[in-house]
Amino acid sequence: MGTLARVAHGFSSNLVERAADVALKEGRPLIVVPRETPLSKIHLQNMLKLTEAGAIVLPAMPGFYHRPTTVADLVDFVVGKVLDRLGVDHALFRRWRTPEPRRAGVDVDEGEQ
Repeated sequence: MGTLARVAHGFSSNLVERAADVALKEGRPLIVVPRETPLSKIHLQNMLKLTEAGAIVLPAMPGFYHRPTTVADLVDFVVGKVLDRLGVDHALFRRWRTPEPRRAGVDVDEGEQ
């Protein structure tokens, strides 16, 4: 959270903070993946400040709807979400698919006639 706070306030004391600062300045993608928990009001305010500056805050919170069975599945989920935001194709997890709504009064086999 220290690095996140320094980036949110434009204070660059090392290469990671400077790279984040330049990404924001140049309008390039900046994805911040905080792992701290629980979050204090100050943490939330700093995350909001980064979001308002153009960053994407993507907390390392794995989903469970894909029914992970290993720790690697949990890690892959978070990494996959980051890659999604960067537009990078991957097969780290199966994406949620909303089923197509069935039209009233139409048989399932109608398309085969």
